[in-house]
Amino acid sequence: MEKPKYRSALIVGTGPGLSASLARLLAKNGLAVALAARRTDKLAALAKETGAEVHACNAADQKEVADLFDALDAKGRTPDVVVYNASAHLRGALVDLPPDDVKRAIEINAFGGFLVSQQAARRMLPKSHGAIFLTGATAGVKGFALSATFAMGKFALRGLAQSMARELSPKGIHVAHFVIDGGIRSATRSMPDNAPDSLLDPDAIAETYWATLQQHRSAWSWEIEVRPWVEKF
Repeated sequence: MEKPKYRSALIVGTGPGLSASLARLLAKNGLAVALAARRTDKLAALAKETGAEVHACNAADQKEVADLFDALDAKGRTPDVVVYNASAHLRGALVDLPPDDVKRAIEINAFGGFLVSQQAARRMLPKSHGAIFLTGATAGVKGFALSATFAMGKFALRGLAQSMARELSPKGIHVAHFVIDGGIRSATRSMPDNAPDSLLDPDAIAETYWATLQQHRSAWSWEIEVRPWVEKF
């Protein structure tokens, strides 16, 4: 059974956690990697390690997203794998949430996913080949108190992924949504000594993305959940 072959990847919303793990794994497996983030000043070391190109881009800005893809086209690095990993958190009581901040967070969590997916799909459809992966969260499955903004954005992103999968999968594009159900270990969030593996390891999440990317088209998944073994759900 032949596995799908991919050449170039774009990760939108790059930071030191999951996106960095994805960049390392994709580069290790031979893909040319491009990283996009609003702030790129902290990506130099990762770019050097992975050989990745770095692009400044506000994922919620239509022109900047279009310019990002045009720049990759011009360099012969049109991605056939696109991962949308941008996210914005805004907690607070419903009656106290600043509307402008809520709008901005929803734009990053959901509208940016649409903009990036649209540009990716326009390039993948003529080739009937590609993968678009969207990073979701528990909040996209159930809304928590004091987290209305995150719930709205992540519910919308999940709806986008489901709709895209039904539209694009029959045309050769693998769309998948990942529900990250739990906290992710990071330099600022270490694993508790008394609770081993109670936080998601970003490298382990990246391996799940890679395994999904390698699925044969006769058995594609549109949604994958990952959670620590002790997480309640």
